Amino acid sequence: MELHLKIIGCLFVLLALVHGIFPKYFNWKKEFGAVSTANRQMMYVHTFFISLIVLLMGLLCLTSATELVETELGRKIAFGLFIFWGARMVIQFVGYSSELWRGKVFEIIVHIVFSLFWIYITVVFFLVFWG
Repeated sequence: MELHLKIIGCLFVLLALVHGIFPKYFNWKKEFGAVSTANRQMMYVHTFFISLIVLLMGLLCLTSATELVETELGRKIAFGLFIFWGARMVIQFVGYSSELWRGKVFEIIVHIVFSLFWIYITVVFFLVFWG
């Protein structure tokens, strides 16, 4: 399980870094031009903190895989991460409209890859918790 946690750690660090391109890739300057300053800034701030927590989760997995697997506290943390990423996995299927990806090859690939990613993460954290 430690190897899987380290793989997840690397993927989380990569995911955290990818958040940095969201504003440009999704054209937030134009897309959020019509919303209030407060709403626009909340989107940027929330994205920053999501990126930060994903980075910290990645560093935790990379530096403390053994402790997550072998200690009671580690398994409790894994349980919390299972709940968190399990909820994210569910949102992948019920929180986004299929209109976002249906009939679009790149978007379908992204949807499938991230669906598998959320499932993998959820299963690994559950197995670490379960011991």
